[in-house]
Amino acid sequence: MKKISLYILSTILILALAAYIFSIYQFRDRHPNYWVDIDLQSSQNNLLAGFAKVDISPTIPDTWIDVNGDFRYNPVDGDTYTDGNGNGQFDGVWLAGFHNSRPAQGVLDPLWARAMVLDAGDVKMALVVIDMIGFGNDEVIATRKMILNANPWLDYVIISSTHVHSSPDLMGMWGPSEYKRGVDPAYLLQVQEGIRDAVKEAFGKVRPAFFRFSEENDKLKPLVGDSREPQVFDAGLRLMQVIDSESFETLGTIMNWGNHPETLWSQNIQVSSDFAHHWREFVENGIVEKDSVLLEGVGGIAIFLNGAIGGLMTTHPSMEVKDPYTNEKFLEQGLGKIIAQGRALAKITLETLHDSNYVEVNRANLSIRAETIELRMDNNLFHLAAYLGVFDRGFTKWKHIRSEVSAWKLGPATFVHVPGELYPEILYGGIESPTGADFGIYPVEVPAIHTQILGQFKFFAGMSNDMIGYIVPKSQWDEAAPFTYINKKRPYGEVNSLGPETAPKIHSSVLKILQEIK
Repeated sequence: MKKISLYILSTILILALAAYIFSIYQFRDRHPNYWVDIDLQSSQNNLLAGFAKVDISPTIPDTWIDVNGDFRYNPVDGDTYTDGNGNGQFDGVWLAGFHNSRPAQGVLDPLWARAMVLDAGDVKMALVVIDMIGFGNDEVIATRKMILNANPWLDYVIISSTHVHSSPDLMGMWGPSEYKRGVDPAYLLQVQEGIRDAVKEAFGKVRPAFFRFSEENDKLKPLVGDSREPQVFDAGLRLMQVIDSESFETLGTIMNWGNHPETLWSQNIQVSSDFAHHWREFVENGIVEKDSVLLEGVGGIAIFLNGAIGGLMTTHPSMEVKDPYTNEKFLEQGLGKIIAQGRALAKITLETLHDSNYVEVNRANLSIRAETIELRMDNNLFHLAAYLGVFDRGFTKWKHIRSEVSAWKLGPATFVHVPGELYPEILYGGIESPTGADFGIYPVEVPAIHTQILGQFKFFAGMSNDMIGYIVPKSQWDEAAPFTYINKKRPYGEVNSLGPETAPKIHSSVLKILQEIK
């Protein structure tokens, strides 16, 4: 009996030790001693700028038939697949967003890595925006290392995501099940190489440039909804048009607006960059109806830089989108709706760009301030996902991950970058302390970030250099009943957030770098 007890105890200890060693491996820091602390200002006023785009659309090896129309691949339901690569198994390209087990059946429109390089002589930076739901900080760092091997003269690289919900999973959590990682390593490498190549190509195309800044704060409001109280929007459109100083041709346009690119919604099983695709195409090439040019494009390469979309800024299926030229109204999600939304966005964008109220800048200094931060992961489901390998996420210490905030200033414009989906009330003000919130405290994230951003034109980009989920004001945090705003269950944002300390940390870190930027 003693031998059996000793054997059982030994087995338990061995299993416990194995689990401990496994956890050490899973939670290891993927980039030990990596730390960003950049504080630069150029001494040169004449800038060079270059733009490029690289197609990063996936290949769909296997197609499938959704027998019961639930948009989930499940052989038990009778779903079947065509083994396109002949390897005897289903190789699904798992789409990110909404729910698990949503493999793509094809490619509706391309996904891109779109890059801008700014060269101010002694300060050089790159901004890349990819059509993905998000890109983790570990992957950003690994990609930066690839970029800097090919372009060692770059001082800083920002990698942001459009947050499109019809792109392949690069985070891990939208695979065939909740417990199986959805990232294809070969495709992840394809995206990283696409980012690297876009930066290299953009740097090879730099030209003497000047800049036009403009904004429109009202006309885009009907195209975005706020699905969580309080109703605070990041609906303003901020534009930076970059123009060749010699040919006067547009090199590229940065279009900054806050909305989830998920108008196609959860029943879509085609790879797509959603409304962003049509918006960029119309801005570049113009809006054409049959043989008539309704509005001239500006050319160059258009880049959609997404904004503060926490609180679930989205074009919900209940929201109608009207084509501004045909007046046709679209309620049901589908291709027609995203084309109409793209036309509506492009019309306002092009009219704003053509308006003479823009501010033109021919000479400007380029300043950059960026800093690594540590964020606490209090979300136990995220922690479990990291342990199981659903997330391939390194920890700097127990329950802490590496992330990043940054800002850069060019003439009258400042660009702020945060690593997730910021609730707009943190940016613009309007944070509440609602009845039923878990902490019963006054707003913590004050003053509003927008009030602290330097310059006339205040650009804000989420999902930059990391993707950590929702950034929820601590005074509005609501996991435990009773729930705020007469909700029957905890809000969606808390489910997909690191925890209640995330917003205060990011808010204070952003204010710090805004105070320090030259």
